[in-house]
Amino acid sequence: MLSLNESRERRLLWLLALTQFTIIMDFMVMMPLGPQIMHAFEISPARFATAVSAYSWCSGLSGLLAATYIDRFDRRRLLLAIYALFALSNLGCALAPNFPMLLVARAFAGITGGVLASVVMAIVGDVIPVARRGAATGTIMTAFSLAAIAGVPAGVMLGAHFGWASPFVLLVVLSCVIWLGGLRIVPSLTEHLQRERVPLGQVLPDLWKLFSNVRHLNAFALTFVVMVGHMLVIPFIAPMLVANHGVEPAKLSWLYMAGGAATFFTSRRVGELSDRYGKKRVFRIAAVLSILPVLFVTHLPDVPFYVMVLFFPVFMVAMSSRMVPMQALLTTVPAPQTRGAFLSANSAVQAMGTGFGAWFGGLLLSTTAQGQIAGYGGVGWLAVGAAVVACLWIGRVKGAGAGAGAGAGAAGGAVKSASGGEIVGEA
Repeated sequence: MLSLNESRERRLLWLLALTQFTIIMDFMVMMPLGPQIMHAFEISPARFATAVSAYSWCSGLSGLLAATYIDRFDRRRLLLAIYALFALSNLGCALAPNFPMLLVARAFAGITGGVLASVVMAIVGDVIPVARRGAATGTIMTAFSLAAIAGVPAGVMLGAHFGWASPFVLLVVLSCVIWLGGLRIVPSLTEHLQRERVPLGQVLPDLWKLFSNVRHLNAFALTFVVMVGHMLVIPFIAPMLVANHGVEPAKLSWLYMAGGAATFFTSRRVGELSDRYGKKRVFRIAAVLSILPVLFVTHLPDVPFYVMVLFFPVFMVAMSSRMVPMQALLTTVPAPQTRGAFLSANSAVQAMGTGFGAWFGGLLLSTTAQGQIAGYGGVGWLAVGAAVVACLWIGRVKGAGAGAGAGAGAAGGAVKSASGGEIVGEA
């Protein structure tokens, strides 16, 4: 494992967090821009939803395909190359002359975003010792908070004053600046290449072995259940507040800014608690504590808007606090030489869970004659059920050292004695 001094490690983590910030902003900013994009291209809400979902599904597919090649390159070179393509995809969005070209650009943004997310977490796993990986993951996940606090509101403001394409121009500029920072800060990471290379003809069989490894499957199942529980609820909060409680759309940004500000200060602290008291224990506590906020938001009574603003940080902190220990735990599941492939596959599973949760949640909702959204309470109970299942299932997720005996055979002998010490250390 490459050892960096404290100052350079801190700079690297914040650079990776900013990289994640642009990826998350790219995904999130599309939704509030919906009315402008539909007007500009004269499309229906269903066609706009296609553009939003294209990103998610392509992100999942690219994450799955990346599992076949991500461990064959220097992490630094791969990060810089894919991030440059990500910037080009946003330029394509900004310059799209019609809806089909916008759809292609959004699909390409999803393809690059899915790979980038995997590379970022692989770098964290390669550089940060497991004893401090929870705190490091918390730093990376502040990207979501930054996107909610600054990215999305800035994008909405730019879109209102300069047109729907302007947020994507901003993303291109930010990506170029961060890319230059990556050129200076990200070290060459090739330790995983020192091991025996897998022939190209063995790539697909190895991908099958990746998914047939019981230890990996347990981790993938946890990711899927947690993401389904998230997306059953989160995508429908804004429509529910507008339709059922008469909240003006312009006020919604206050909720996300308040929630993002709270998670900005809690994500790293949750990561530190995960390192100190155990990732599984902190996950279970966070999942149980999230039940009441989920039920409150899905059974929301008529309350003043300021109460919503005060409550939303509680909801956001509860939901994000489940993700930090889970992501840190997942970096311990694969052997070091397959970490990139595993995290790429997990990114694909995460995108599938995201898409399935939003799709299934939408099926359970309906619109009343008065224009209100019905069925949200039932969706909340399903999300609580997913949280309970995750609390039970996380006990099955084991680190590479704990499953080395059984996992080596399932992984086709990928776990070798030469790296045994490192693997056991990660358990």
